[in-house]
Amino acid sequence: MTVKAVSFVAKSGTGKTTLLEKVIARLKERGYRVGAVKHDAHRFDIDHPGKDSHRLTSAGVDVMLVASPEKLALVKTHAVSPPIAELLETYFTDVDIVLTEGFKQSSLPKIELHRRERSATLICRGAENDPTLQAVASDEPLELDVPVLDLNDAGAVADFIEERFLK
Repeated sequence: MTVKAVSFVAKSGTGKTTLLEKVIARLKERGYRVGAVKHDAHRFDIDHPGKDSHRLTSAGVDVMLVASPEKLALVKTHAVSPPIAELLETYFTDVDIVLTEGFKQSSLPKIELHRRERSATLICRGAENDPTLQAVASDEPLELDVPVLDLNDAGAVADFIEERFLK
């Protein structure tokens, strides 16, 4: 089974998380099961001192799973970040689509966000020509070889994802 996924890419401060929140809500309203992966190039910690899970990870476990009736969280140590394809196939086989934030260097289909006040250049067009670029969500008109969507219209971005990846 191939997991359907689209990566939202942009320079920091462009509004990736804000748009993703809105697009996820639109897709959920339409009945889709949606997953999300946030790429973090820095070290992060969701396991906090004082919690039993932190005590166990501090003791040296390699994998920690916290489960409740509503949620589960997995903390797994690794030497290098697993490839996104491996993460998708391992953890997201029960959703209709996965929306990722980041993963600029991946082979995933991408929607790049462009905000005029943030940058005059694109990541996926210009110096680099990323063949995986599917669309650009922009707050200004652009002449490109892919569709240009309204950055401020989450419904239109959700429509594009539904038509391109879910039909």
